[in-house]
Amino acid sequence: MASGDGWIVRVRPHAGRLTRAQAAGIARLAQAHGRGLVELTRRAKLQLRGVAPEHHAALLAGLQALGLVDADAAAEQRRNIVVTPFWRLGEPTPDLAAALAQALAGPLAPALPAKFGFAVDCGPVPVLRATPATIRIERDAQGLVVRADTVPLLARATPHDAVARAMALAHWFAGGGQGAPPPGFHPAPLGCRTAPRPLPGPAPGGWLVATAFGQLQADTLARLAEQGDLRLTPWRMLLVEGARSAPALPGLLTDPADPLLRVVACSGTEGCHQAAGPTRPLARALAGVVPAHGLLHVSGCRKGCAHAEPTVTLVATRAGYDFVRHGKAGSAPDRQALRADALATHLAGAWHATTTTQDAPPHEATDSPLL
Repeated sequence: MASGDGWIVRVRPHAGRLTRAQAAGIARLAQAHGRGLVELTRRAKLQLRGVAPEHHAALLAGLQALGLVDADAAAEQRRNIVVTPFWRLGEPTPDLAAALAQALAGPLAPALPAKFGFAVDCGPVPVLRATPATIRIERDAQGLVVRADTVPLLARATPHDAVARAMALAHWFAGGGQGAPPPGFHPAPLGCRTAPRPLPGPAPGGWLVATAFGQLQADTLARLAEQGDLRLTPWRMLLVEGARSAPALPGLLTDPADPLLRVVACSGTEGCHQAAGPTRPLARALAGVVPAHGLLHVSGCRKGCAHAEPTVTLVATRAGYDFVRHGKAGSAPDRQALRADALATHLAGAWHATTTTQDAPPHEATDSPLL
C-alpha cells in the first residue's frame, strides 16, 4: 500500500518465525528495494518501507525465493495467524500453526474478511489475549480449547482435531454466525481480553528484544539474524531463539525500564499523508514523563493505526494536539489544540491527578486509565 515515503510491503512469516537466512534475506531486500527500514506490526508481521513502485516486482521475487510469499494472494490474506512466541520444542504450537495455515490455503477454506484472524496461543498461560483475533486456540487446566473471541462459544479439542474445530467455527462465522454453532461448541463465558505485556529480557525459548516504535534498520536485522532464528511478537519485539543474553546491537531496546517502551506512535507526517503533525519525535520527548506502568499513544490522525486499545492518547490536528485522558485516537478529546511545548507539563499533571485516585495494581494495566 502507498504511504508518504513510498510503498509499504507487508510480509507474513509462516508461524511467526524467520530462519536466519530469511531474516538476513529480508534485510538485504529492504536495503536494495526500500529505505533499509523494517517495521514490526502489532499483528506480528513485518513491513518494508519506502519501496519504489518500479522495485516491487523484484522485491516480491526476492521474498518468494525466501519462501515468504504464498502462491495464492487470497490464501495469503486468509493466513492471518498470530502465534505465541514462547513455545518450546515438543509442544504442539508450531504444528498447529502449520496445519491451520495449510487448511486456510485449501480449496474448502471459507472466504473471510481481511481482519478476520486466528491466534494459536496454547502455551501454559495465554499471552495473546490483548492481540486482535476472531478465533483462538488456547490451553486451560483440562487441555486445548477453541474459542470465539467475541461470541461466548467454546469447544474442547486435542492436537489432532483443534484445527478442524477452528475451521468449522470459521465457516460458521463466514455464514453470518446464524443458526446452531458447529458440533462440539457450547456456550461459555468470553475469555479475558487483557494480558500483561512482556518486557525485554529472558523468555521461554530465548531472549526478547524490543525496538522503538517497532522500527529497526536492515543492518541491525541482519546482525540480529546471526544470533539465531527469530520469532515475531505482537508487542513489536523479536525473540531470538536460544539466546542467553541481550544482543548488543544499535537500535535495540534491551532494558525493561527503558522509557521508550512506554510510548507508541505511528509514522506521523514523515511517512503518512493523512497525519496532521509529527508523532515519533514528540513521543521520544515525552517518554520520560510517562510513569513506569503507563502507556502513551501519539497518533498522527483519528485512525490510531499504531494502537487500538484505550490509553492516554495525543492526536495531531492542524490546530495542535488533542488530549484523550483514557481512550482511542478516535475518542472525544478531553482537551483540544494543545501546543507541543506544553504537553509535558500537561501530561505530568494529568497522570499525577489520576494516580492519586486510582489504586489498581500494575498487573491490571489494561483496565487502568493510565495504561
